[in-house]
Amino acid sequence: MMNFEGLDPGLGEYTPGLHGGLEPGLDSSMDPRLDPALLQGVELDPDALAVPVSESMHIVEGMYSELHSVAAEVGIPVTATHFDMQEELLWMGNHRGHASSFFGPTMGRYSSFQVHMTDDIRHIQSMETGVLFLTKNNLKCHTRGGLVMFDYPMEEGADMHSLILTDNNTLLMGGLQNYVAELDLTTVQETQKFTVEVPGVAIIRQSNRFFFCGHTSGKMSLRDVRTFKMEHEFDAFSGSLSDFDVHGNLLAACGFSSRGLNGLSCDRFLMVYDLRMMRAITPLQVHVDPLFLRFIPTYTSRLAIISQTGQCQFCEPTGLANLADIFHVNTVGQLLMSFDVSSSKQALSFGDSGGCVHLWSSAPEVSFNSYSRETELALPCLVDSLPQMDWNHELMPLSLLPMPLTSTEPLLSDWPAALITPSPRRAPPVDPEILRTMKTVGFIGYAPNPRTRPRNQVPYKIKDIELEYDSYNQVPESPIGRDEEPHLYMIPKKYRKVTIKYSKLGLEDFDFKHYNRTLFAGLEPHIPNAYCNCMIQVLYFLEPVRCLVQNHLCQKEFCLACELGFLFHMLDLSRGDPCQASNFLRAFRTIPEASALGLILADSDEQTGKARLGRLIQSWNRFILAQLHQETLEQEGPQAYRGASSSSTLGSSGESVIGRLFGCEVENSSLCRCGKETVRASLTLLFTMHYPEQSSQDKTIDEYDFAEILKKSICLEQSTQAWCDNCEKYQPTVQTRNIRCLPDVLVINCEVNSAKEAEFWKAQTEYAYNKALKKEAAEPPKPKEPLPTEWCLEDELCNVEGLTFDTPAEDMKHVWIPLSLKMCISKTLEVSSLSEGEELTESEEAEGASIYDLVVTVSHIQDTRTGGNLVAHIKVGETYHQRKEGVTHQQWYLFNDFLIEPIDKAESAQFDVNWKLPAVLYYVKRNYHTKYDLRIKNPIDASVLLTEASLARKQRKSHATFIPLMVSEMPQSADLVGLDAEFVTLNQEEAELRSDGTKSTIKPSQMSVARITCVRGQGPNEGVPFIDDYISTQEQVVDYLTQYSGIKPGDLDAKISSKHLTTLKSTYLKLRFLIDTGVRFVGHGLQKDFRVINLMVPKEQVIDTVYLFHMPRKRMISLRFLAWYFLELNIQGETHDSIEDARTALQLYRKYLELSHNGVQDEFRKVLKALYEKGRKLDWKVPDIDSADGQGSPKSTAVFPSVMGL
Repeated sequence: MMNFEGLDPGLGEYTPGLHGGLEPGLDSSMDPRLDPALLQGVELDPDALAVPVSESMHIVEGMYSELHSVAAEVGIPVTATHFDMQEELLWMGNHRGHASSFFGPTMGRYSSFQVHMTDDIRHIQSMETGVLFLTKNNLKCHTRGGLVMFDYPMEEGADMHSLILTDNNTLLMGGLQNYVAELDLTTVQETQKFTVEVPGVAIIRQSNRFFFCGHTSGKMSLRDVRTFKMEHEFDAFSGSLSDFDVHGNLLAACGFSSRGLNGLSCDRFLMVYDLRMMRAITPLQVHVDPLFLRFIPTYTSRLAIISQTGQCQFCEPTGLANLADIFHVNTVGQLLMSFDVSSSKQALSFGDSGGCVHLWSSAPEVSFNSYSRETELALPCLVDSLPQMDWNHELMPLSLLPMPLTSTEPLLSDWPAALITPSPRRAPPVDPEILRTMKTVGFIGYAPNPRTRPRNQVPYKIKDIELEYDSYNQVPESPIGRDEEPHLYMIPKKYRKVTIKYSKLGLEDFDFKHYNRTLFAGLEPHIPNAYCNCMIQVLYFLEPVRCLVQNHLCQKEFCLACELGFLFHMLDLSRGDPCQASNFLRAFRTIPEASALGLILADSDEQTGKARLGRLIQSWNRFILAQLHQETLEQEGPQAYRGASSSSTLGSSGESVIGRLFGCEVENSSLCRCGKETVRASLTLLFTMHYPEQSSQDKTIDEYDFAEILKKSICLEQSTQAWCDNCEKYQPTVQTRNIRCLPDVLVINCEVNSAKEAEFWKAQTEYAYNKALKKEAAEPPKPKEPLPTEWCLEDELCNVEGLTFDTPAEDMKHVWIPLSLKMCISKTLEVSSLSEGEELTESEEAEGASIYDLVVTVSHIQDTRTGGNLVAHIKVGETYHQRKEGVTHQQWYLFNDFLIEPIDKAESAQFDVNWKLPAVLYYVKRNYHTKYDLRIKNPIDASVLLTEASLARKQRKSHATFIPLMVSEMPQSADLVGLDAEFVTLNQEEAELRSDGTKSTIKPSQMSVARITCVRGQGPNEGVPFIDDYISTQEQVVDYLTQYSGIKPGDLDAKISSKHLTTLKSTYLKLRFLIDTGVRFVGHGLQKDFRVINLMVPKEQVIDTVYLFHMPRKRMISLRFLAWYFLELNIQGETHDSIEDARTALQLYRKYLELSHNGVQDEFRKVLKALYEKGRKLDWKVPDIDSADGQGSPKSTAVFPSVMGL
C-alpha cells in the first residue's frame, strides 16, 4: 500500500493530461529534490509512452540494469506488480481493475483480463492453483488464463489494501478499517475477524515469530501468529508509514514526517530495528526520497530503496549509504506506483503511472524463481489445408476426391441411432482396502493408495458383471465363524447402521429426506438405548396398540404406556421428519425391571458393539409387552393414580387390551415319574422358538417345515428336574404346555443366538429354496407383479436398493418362514403353512381355524465394521396410508432408524444368516382389528393447567413467579403464548479431531429441559407468566450452564430447591394441551426448545422471532441484540431468565407486526438491512448502557405494569 497523504495533491489524479504537456527539454527544476546528474541522457517522449530498451544492451553480471519495458495500457497507472511464485510470469494490475501477465524475461503477453469494473487492483498474490487479486472491497481468484475460480465480496465500508497467505488454505486481509479478516480459501468463507486499532492495517508482513502490521499513523505492530494479539509496537514516523520490510532479525521502514503547517514530507532517514532486543538501532540516511524498500538478501542483507521519481539506491541496513550505488529507472517522467522483487532476487519490477512495467535484472538469463514449473502456453491455431493432389499419379485413391451428394438415398455410413448410442462400461468396484482406510472430509474421502492395480488403468473384462451392491458392504469372514476359509459377504447399503453427520449447525443441514422419501416418521439413533427404535415402530404400526396407549393417561411419573402414547402422537403429526424417543427412553431407564433384565446399555457397549443385539431385542420385546399389560391393566380413567409400589401379576384375572391382543391362555402340566400330575393355568404374551437337538455324530441337518417347529415350540414338551410334593424331593418331570385359545397377534422370539441355531436356519432355507426350484421347473413361469410406487413422495420412482427378485424361485432364496399360517385348535393345536391366495374352506371355518399373516420381522444385521444394528420389516396397513398419504394401500417397508424404504414382500422373509439373523416375528389373525375400538379420545383436558403443588419442600407462595390460568382465561385456538425453555447438560459432546485438523462430532451433547416458562400473549394480563416450572431430574447433571440458563445447582433438587418444582411429565401435559388447543407459540429459537422437550408442534403454530428478523444467507441474530435494537431493552445481562426472554419475544412479535402491518415487504427489508449493518459495525455485541440510564430503558418497566405486582 502506498500513502500519498504527504505528497503533492495532484499526484493522486491519474489523468492523461497530467503528463501530456511534458517537453523533451524539461530541466530538473520541476523537482528540487531530483539530482540533475541522474537525468543525463534521458529523453522524454511527448506522448508519455514507454521507450523499449534495445536488445543489444549489455548487462553487467551482478549489477541491476533494465532488461525490458512494456506498456500494458497507456495512461492507466500500474497499481500493483507481482512475480509469480510458481511460474515464470510477471503480473500487473492497473487503476481500472485490469490485470495482465507477461512471460519470461522477454515479457511476451501471456494473459489479460478484467478483474473489477471500477476499482483499482491493490494487491496480487499467486498460489499453486491460481492468482488472487485484491481490490477495495472484493477478493477474486482467477486461473492464470483468466477464468474466475471464486469471487468473494466483502461487506460495505471495507477498504482493503493488503493480504498475506498464512498457509496454503488461509489468508489475512487488512485495510483502513478496524479489523483484519481471516479467510478460508477451501470454503471461501470468513472464519474470524481480529479487531485492530483505527485507522487499520495497510501493510502486512510475516516472519516465523510475528505478523508485522504497518499503520498509516506511522506505527508498526508485532502480533502473535496464532492469536493475532499485539506483542510489541514501534512508533517509527510522526507523519505516516510508506513501506517496510523484514529480514532475519532486522526490520527497516521508510515513511513521512510531520512538518507542522507544511504537512508531511518524505523522511530520508530509514528506521531500522533489531528484533532480538526489540529496539531501534542507528537510523540509516539515504540520498533518495524513499517510497518503497525491500531486502534483497543475496551475499549480504542489502536494502533496495526506491523513490517515486524512479531513483533506486542499494545499501547495507547497518552501514552507510554510498552515492555510487544509485541508479535510475527510465520512467520518462512518470511516477513509480508499484514495486516487487522476484523470489530468486535476480529481477526487479516497477510499475509507473503511465501504464508501463519495467523489468530490471542482474543477469542476462534471468529466472524469476529458483524452481519454476512449466507454463502452459496457448496452442497455435492450426488451419486445415487440403493436400496437393497429383491427377496423373496412378496410385492416387479416388476416395480423396470430394464428391457432391446428388441423391436422397441414405449413405452406408449413416448407422441407425440404436447402433451408435454410447454404452459406457460400468465402473469397477472400489478396492475394499481403500474404503477401510478412508477418512472423509465433507463429501470427499482420502485414503493411501494400496497399489493393487496400475495407475490410471482399469483391466477390461468381457463378461458383464451386474453388481447388486457396492464394495463397501463386504464384511471379511462369516460373522458366526463357521467357515474355515474367509469369505466376503455383501450387506446392502440400506441395511447398514445409519449415522447422523453433525455440522456446525447441528442437524439443521442434515438431509433426512435422502434416507426417507415417505411421509412416515423415522427415529433418531443417537440417544442412549435407542437400539429399540425398530420395536417402537412395530408397536406403532399395530393399530390397537397405538390407539390403546394414545387413550391412556395416568399420574405415575414414569409410565411407559403414557410415554409411548406421547411418542405415537408425534409420529402421527410428523410428515416424514424424524422424531426421537428421548422422553420414552428416559422413563425406560428408570424402570428397575429393565435394569435387572440387562436392557439398560452402557454407552461404551453401544459404541463398541459389544452388546448382543439379537438376544437383547428379544428380551426387550418380552419386557415391553409385560410392562404395557401391567400398566394398562390397572388404569381405570385418565386421572387414576397408581403408586410405584403397586403391582399386578401376569396371570391375574383382570384383562387389558394387551392381554386380549397378545395373550394366550396356556396349561402347564408337570408329570412326575411317581404318577402325580400338576396343572397350572397362566397367560403368556409371546412364544419362543425351540429347535430340535442334533446328534454330535450326525452332522447333516434334517428338513423341517416352519409350521412343524412352531407347533412344537408352542406345545412344548421337555424333561427337567422339578419339586414333587408327593415325593417331597426334586424328581425328573415331564413338563407339557398346551394352549386353550389362539391369540390375535402371535409374537415369536426366534432365539437364533448361536452358530448352532444359525446353521439350522441356513439349512432349512436351502431345503426350501431347492424345493422351490424343482417346483418352478415343473410349472410354467408366471409374470412378476411390479413393485407399486405410487406412495412415494414427489411421484418419482422409488429406488429399492438391495436384493432383486426375478422369478418365484429367486423370491424363495434365504426364505424359510411362510407369509401366512393356518392355525386351529380342535383336540390339539394344528399349524400349517398357507400358500399365497389360499383361503379357508367352510369346514375349516366351522372348526374355528384362523389365518395368520406375517406383518413384522425384526432382524439383527451383523456388520463387523459398525458393531451391527437392528432393523424391522413392517407391513403398514391401509389406515396408516390413508392418514398420511390419502391412499388405500398395504405395503411392506424397511425401518432402519431414520431410513425408511418400501420393499418387496418376499424380502421381508429373507434371512441370509451370514449377515442377517431373524430376531422377532409377528403374525396377526386376519381382520383381527375389527373387534377393537380404534377411536382415539384425547385424555388430556384443561385440568392439567390448574394449580398444582410443588415437589420442592422449601417453596413458599411468596416465591411464586407465575399466576396460574383462571377458568375464564383458558386458551383458545390461535391465542398467543410466549414460550422459553432453559436446559442443562447430562452428557458432554463426543468429538474427534481428524488428521487434517477438522473436528468431527461423533455424538452430540445430551440436553435435558430444566425450566419451562409460558406467558400470556393477550388480554389484560399480557406478559404475565402462567407456567414457570422447574423440572426435577433424577439423572446426573454434568453442566448446569448457569451463564446461559440461569439454573443453579440445587434448583432441581426437591430437598433444597425454593423453586416451583414439577415432573417433566406434568409440564409436558400442559404443553400438549396447549398444542392440541391450537395456540400459537411465540419465542426465540423454538426449534431447539421443542426438540429437547421432545414435542412435535405443527409449523403453523410456531412463531419464531429468530426467523422473523432474518435475511436469507445471513447469520441468525440473538434475542439480546434484537431487544436492544428494536425495543431498547438490555436483557440477559449476567444470566438468562426465561420469563424475561419469553416476554421479550412477545414484544418483538408485536414490533414485527407493527413494521410489516401494511404488508410492504420492501420497507421491512430496509429495516432488516439496517439491522444487519448496525450489527456488523458493533460486531453483534450490545454496547454497555450508561449507568445514568438507570440500567435500562424505561420501556422495561412500562410495558407490563401488571407483572411488577408479582
